[in-house]
Amino acid sequence: MILETERLILAPLTVADAPFVYPFLSDPEVMAHWDQAPIDDPEEVEACVVAQVAQMEQAQAHYWAVRQSKTGDFLGCCELIDIDQRHSRAELRVIVARAGWGQGYGLEALRALLTHAASIGLKRLIARSHVGDARAERLLERLGFEAEGYLKGHVQRDGERRDCRLYGLLL
Repeated sequence: MILETERLILAPLTVADAPFVYPFLSDPEVMAHWDQAPIDDPEEVEACVVAQVAQMEQAQAHYWAVRQSKTGDFLGCCELIDIDQRHSRAELRVIVARAGWGQGYGLEALRALLTHAASIGLKRLIARSHVGDARAERLLERLGFEAEGYLKGHVQRDGERRDCRLYGLLL
């Protein structure tokens, strides 16, 4: 399903999007607060996108490519993952290329995702932030998410355990 906002088009991610995903997944600054280290190999990024498309085909997740509606510029991706239909819940995530930072694109994309999540019957969303990622935490709080927990050593990254904050939202 294609989602549209005032400035953005969120279209289901396709394998053809992999070359557009690679520049920000390989950017150390963009990936600084992500579960995975930057990916230097374009073929590895393509394999990740192929796996995401397969998850969508099996109704396990939804992934969207985020583009500016006027220019078609690729700005990032957003997703609903770990969809649990029985309990009407999922995890929400967004990643925006550095060129789109500070312009409200993440907020606009996630607002569209919240509306979509409610429309498909989800009642609860969670999101995580790496401790120290104040930008992500402010974004989640602006969307109405509330801090619900602290996940000590939740992610293994760059040879160390990283702590995360857990946020939740009832729709």
